[in-house]
Amino acid sequence: PCPGQVRTYYVDWRMLRDVKRRRLAYEYADERLRINAIRKNTILPKELQEVADKEIAALPRDSCPSRIHNRCVLTSRPRGVRRRWRLSRIVFRHFADHAQVSGVQRAMW
Repeated sequence: PCPGQVRTYYVDWRMLRDVKRRRLAYEYADERLRINAIRKNTILPKELQEVADKEIAALPRDSCPSRIHNRCVLTSRPRGVRRRWRLSRIVFRHFADHAQVSGVQRAMW
């Protein structure tokens, strides 16, 4: 490690950013759900829907669930992540080959 480097729990800054987004999404989930229900309800008056639009816009941008991206917990790789194990396909294959993933074995026929 470099002299100015600080070791943290997360692999890199991208993973830390994703964790922050997950926390915000969890924190604002109820509020966002209620406001979106008002926004998408066509029976309500337009003025109320416009107010709900402004309220959604006022929420933090990172509280939107679509900004969350699954990452490998070991390498922080964003693509090819096995959801059940939260590992990228490369790390998963390595662990599976060395029998370090419980209940997984190579296909044999």
